[in-house]
Amino acid sequence: MGAVEPQVVVTDAPSPVTDGFHLVIDALKLNGIDTIFGLPGIPITDLTRKAQAAGLRVISFRHEQNAGNAAAIAGFMTQKPGICLTVSAPGFLNGLTALANATTNCFPMILISGSSEREIVDLQQGDYEEMDQLAIAKPLAKAAFRVLHAEDIGVGVARAIRAAVSGRPGGVYLDLPAKLFAQSMDAEAGRKSLIKVVDPAPRQIPAEDAVQRALELLKSAKRPLILLGKGAAYAQADADIRALIERTGIPYLPMSMAKGLLPDTHEQSAAAARSFVLPEADVVMLVGARLNWLLSQGKGKTWGGKDAKAWGAQKFIQIDISPQEMDSNVRIEAPLVGDIGSCVSALLTAIKAAGTHWAKPPAEWLSAIAERKGKNLAKMAETLARDPAPMNFHSALNVVRDIIKANPEAILVNEGANALDFTRSIVDMYRPRKRLDVGTWGIMGIGMGFAVAAAVVSGQPVIAIEGDSAFGFSGMEVETICRYNLPVCVVIFNNNGVYGGTDVNPTGGPDVAPTVFVKGARYDKLMEAFGGIGVHVTKPAELRQAMEAAIRSGKPTLINAVIDETAGTESGRITSLNPTAKKK
Repeated sequence: MGAVEPQVVVTDAPSPVTDGFHLVIDALKLNGIDTIFGLPGIPITDLTRKAQAAGLRVISFRHEQNAGNAAAIAGFMTQKPGICLTVSAPGFLNGLTALANATTNCFPMILISGSSEREIVDLQQGDYEEMDQLAIAKPLAKAAFRVLHAEDIGVGVARAIRAAVSGRPGGVYLDLPAKLFAQSMDAEAGRKSLIKVVDPAPRQIPAEDAVQRALELLKSAKRPLILLGKGAAYAQADADIRALIERTGIPYLPMSMAKGLLPDTHEQSAAAARSFVLPEADVVMLVGARLNWLLSQGKGKTWGGKDAKAWGAQKFIQIDISPQEMDSNVRIEAPLVGDIGSCVSALLTAIKAAGTHWAKPPAEWLSAIAERKGKNLAKMAETLARDPAPMNFHSALNVVRDIIKANPEAILVNEGANALDFTRSIVDMYRPRKRLDVGTWGIMGIGMGFAVAAAVVSGQPVIAIEGDSAFGFSGMEVETICRYNLPVCVVIFNNNGVYGGTDVNPTGGPDVAPTVFVKGARYDKLMEAFGGIGVHVTKPAELRQAMEAAIRSGKPTLINAVIDETAGTESGRITSLNPTAKKK
């Protein structure tokens, strides 16, 4: 028999194809992104549907700014860029505030927005929501990219991820014109076009001589101080930072979002003696903190004691990943450039090598701090023990203080003016990255976005302490909290207005003063309207009972805590920045 000829099968079946929608989704999933925060609408509604179908968690908000804030703080908590997805033009602009805030605070975030077609935008022919979004985003972001072709989606997402987390983290904008999503290409070619980012935030090892210079300066100090910023919390080098502080015996002062890196009750914490240690320290080591307005730019009375001209006598060591940050306000005697984890590790290694040659700070310095801490803590305890009627910030926050102590894994979100300042000084934190607040700009409106993201990312209970004014910026997101049944307890300190509810219209006209809200507002009813638990309280015992019940239940809860409307101070603790503020 002759050889059998091979059978040739002819088929017209097309090769599998993919499109822009799926390439964006696949690129995110390839890089470990599992959650998107956003708001659906033209042209990204189908992207949200397809992302959910592909297994991504899509958390939909009522306003893009809140979604952006959620993405930003998710980035801070996870060291992966949080993703915010918005529609074009107005939606993009709503998200832009959060993007700018993320860049300022070094939170890794990617704002992805649909946009109008380039051909029409560039000729200004009046497309739907026409806007050159890339040009607008560039000055406010660490980086900004636009993808025009489906085969470049993988590159665009990879570049955005690397830009967001490498070096000093920040906000990145990724512009996706509407017609990109419908573009199709061969599925296998599409798969090969995607990029899994390798080592997106590579370590930056400090120079050996820089490490020795910093240690020599610390050794020479008579009154050393370590100042921890939120960059130290972001670094997640918790064990090494604690080891460095305890091994050296140097007192430390945590900035607001660095609270909990070591428990606030740690014996080396100088937080209760802040106004004493800043001007008196002779060598200050900054770890992930910048000498910005929150630290009086390293100048003036904050650093010079009673004589403002005395500033400049102190010497600074600064650990920062950006060499350009050095000398930005004052001379940095020992710049230590590198990522915080590597820098702290290198310092520890050198200290261990020195062995018994490393001496702890002089006893006079430590005892002076302990004395002032003791006096201030006793004074605070006396204030917290009072039970005025109506409640004030101190009596209400004494309850919150106890709740956090009993539930140290709970995440505390905090914003406002007085509500922020009093909470920061009264409520102790015990774990790292458990306090999330307004950050460098001190802005209002982060509350509900941060609370949603904190609950989604951690799965832990979230307690949001809000001034009634601050809550108004994002209050509609209580519906989002209820929709996703998140374990968030919102506590509104209701004093009827901005700072308080006591201002009057000087003309005697019918309009209330600009700082006054509706008297006796029942914010708790807002939560009830969406199926959550609303509680109205007027006494500390009632507040304690409501908060304990909220933690136990894990149900969305809003507590309207009525406090004395005269308790607040205009502008909180930054009254000096408001030249017309009334002094109380």
